[in-house]
Amino acid sequence: MEKPNNTPTTPSGGCQPGQGTLPGTCAPMAFPFVPVQEENPVRYSRMEALQTGTLFPGLDLPFKAAIQAKTKMSNTALVELMALDFAIDELGLYLTTHAQDQEALQLYWSYLKLAKEGREKYQKLYGPLLQTDPTPEDGYAWLRDPWPWDEGGND
Repeated sequence: MEKPNNTPTTPSGGCQPGQGTLPGTCAPMAFPFVPVQEENPVRYSRMEALQTGTLFPGLDLPFKAAIQAKTKMSNTALVELMALDFAIDELGLYLTTHAQDQEALQLYWSYLKLAKEGREKYQKLYGPLLQTDPTPEDGYAWLRDPWPWDEGGND
């Protein structure tokens, strides 16, 4: 297969230095940039983090502004649990590289506690959230109706 005329190649048919191959063409190489997070960085609230896709404003990506405008979520019990879980995951990733950040560690533990309490309260009201949540009094109740959102768990 011939390469398009506008694609510079070497005499051997490969791409020029500083270029990578794409199917049927060469393209400039990209050098990604990942900002280094400092200790105790500014953080979004749990809900803002869930909507923006990061707990840390310094890691915002330009396309997120457009998505953020379209993903406003109402503050329900289920969305609050989602926000807590998202913040816990983000803090866990951050703590992997910043294990000495005591403020982030304390926030991580407090979010774990809030998530555990929130999940227990939610499940008492609406039933299991996960297939692996125990339901000893009902047997295997994961697939029984009504679903949590049918019962008002997403009101």
